[in-house]
Amino acid sequence: MPAQDTSPDDIAALRAALAAEQLARREAEARASGAEAMVAHLKLLIARLKRDKYGASSERGRKLIDQLELELGELVAAASEDATKAEDAAKGGHGRRPDQPARGQPVRAPLPAHLPRERVVIPAPTACPCCGGKLSKLGEDITETLEVEPIKWKVIQTARERFSCRACETVTQPPAPFHPIARGRAGPNLLAMILEAKFGQHQPLNRQSDAYALQGIQLSVSTIADWVGTCTANLAPLMALIDAHVLAAARLHGDDTTVPVVARGRTITGRVWTYVRDDRPFGGVAPPAAMFRYSRDRTAEHPNRHLAGYAGILQADAYAGYNALYEADRQPGPVTEAACWAHGRRKLFELAELQRAPLAIEAVRRIDAIFDAERAINGSAAEARLAVRQQHIALLVTALEIWMKENRGKLSRHNPVAKAMDYMLTRWEAFTRFLHDGRICLSNNAAERALRGIALGRKSWLFAGSDRGGDRAAAMYSLIITAKLNGVDPRAWLADVLARIADHPAARLHELLPWKWIQARERKAAA
Repeated sequence: MPAQDTSPDDIAALRAALAAEQLARREAEARASGAEAMVAHLKLLIARLKRDKYGASSERGRKLIDQLELELGELVAAASEDATKAEDAAKGGHGRRPDQPARGQPVRAPLPAHLPRERVVIPAPTACPCCGGKLSKLGEDITETLEVEPIKWKVIQTARERFSCRACETVTQPPAPFHPIARGRAGPNLLAMILEAKFGQHQPLNRQSDAYALQGIQLSVSTIADWVGTCTANLAPLMALIDAHVLAAARLHGDDTTVPVVARGRTITGRVWTYVRDDRPFGGVAPPAAMFRYSRDRTAEHPNRHLAGYAGILQADAYAGYNALYEADRQPGPVTEAACWAHGRRKLFELAELQRAPLAIEAVRRIDAIFDAERAINGSAAEARLAVRQQHIALLVTALEIWMKENRGKLSRHNPVAKAMDYMLTRWEAFTRFLHDGRICLSNNAAERALRGIALGRKSWLFAGSDRGGDRAAAMYSLIITAKLNGVDPRAWLADVLARIADHPAARLHELLPWKWIQARERKAAA
């Protein structure tokens, strides 16, 4: 075969192409390395922010986590898209094998063992493709893929056969089965899906109706709304048990948020109140739970009515409507006020961030030191928390008080920093009560977390349809948020409860509470 004549120009072009390819590869690897570093950094930052589940967080903490997770998702998606395109280009558009991970991707953890497995066997050749000889199986390679089945609608036909006795001609027939809604055509799983979507995922009924119509199921808004109202009434006994459990706590977190409400052609601002029992920060074994209430306004009569029989500790902000609860002659006894350091810090934090006020910056630094010391004792027993506080944290609090009083005297009463300091100094006894009781938390974040979903949901459902709608929403929030606090899937729990509650003995109704329900399921699974 004659030697191929290669001109110097061709060699130079090939070298240039090779150099360009190597440069492009190095740049791609540099970008990938930078993206991987950024992904690792964001994951670490998010993990740090989430690390103290029951501890204090900054005013921007929750928003910052949301923003970081959004940025992380966009970054990972972009990196995966670029990697896939690069693999396709490198292999002539054929891409990588299905079981081959993308270059640079970490090894994934095994998929959850509790999920059912569906075995799909790819047909193997019946004879050797090389010589046609007989094949002998050596083994197999299994690749697991996480998959989900879309909503599967079905109609359950329950047949009750009738029999006649030939001797006495008596007709025998089994009793009609219980339906969550009398004369209704909705099963418990469908009802639970609607309730959790409306009150847990904040999907209005009209949007749910539209989504079902696209799947060929015509359910009008009025029909779904009728089901929601009936379920709320059927679940009322469980709500009463949760309320009683919450009000039996030695310490509560209290807070409220706004909800727009339709009233005679206009929109008014109602309130949703929450009272959260969460003993886990001081090592308590009682299950966490949340009680919600709705009111048309924010007058003091509402918290006084909600906590009429309560005489424990209330961790809340400085809302004046709580003041009557703290009076010494109150019956059945005064509520003990515990102020929220996150609220006190917030006013100073805003001034430090927006105006870069030196005194505000220093105040925030000192308060953050107290929060840092508290993180180490979250989850410890009340006695252990109290010992650490009196030995170490009390010194930081005393130093902060002395520093604030010294610098407050140098400021005009109209100064924003002075007003922020006064917010804490005038309530110093309530702010320092945690130094004398290990059950008290430094912040009221438990209540704020419980209300977070409502704040996010307002953008979806825009407003409550009426005062009755507000009451109904508050009742369902009590159930769903309590289930989430106990690590229970609200949809699965509601479906089981709706299927059983009518036939369940009233004396054993407590067995259907989320923490009892999950314990029973775990025992059954273990058996």
